[in-house]
Amino acid sequence: MEREVIEAELVLPTHMTFKKIQMYDKYPKGQARGRHWKHLKQIIQAENYENYPPDLPTYVNIESPPSMHPCKKICDVTGFKAPYFDPRTKLRYANTEVFKIIRSLPNDYVQRYLALRNAVVILK
Repeated sequence: MEREVIEAELVLPTHMTFKKIQMYDKYPKGQARGRHWKHLKQIIQAENYENYPPDLPTYVNIESPPSMHPCKKICDVTGFKAPYFDPRTKLRYANTEVFKIIRSLPNDYVQRYLALRNAVVILK
């Protein structure tokens, strides 16, 4: 039987699909094991943006008009999505716990929160 197999010159594949590939087979010595990402500075240097005319839009100097979509309403205290709005202090809040905190804040702190959002209102 063995002589018949040798005479038939059967060629077996080097890798069987049902077997797991060993790491040393998959990545021979000296080759990188995974995808290496370039940093932004490397990409900018490779693109030679200084050779392009200044009015040509690129990733470095692109200018766009203001967005036509309404801005997202975010809680001034926590940063979560804010479905609620306090008419007395004009602050946005996410839940009742934050509302209690907002109502207990002095006017100075309320003004600071509004200044961060560029919505300064003088309260009376």
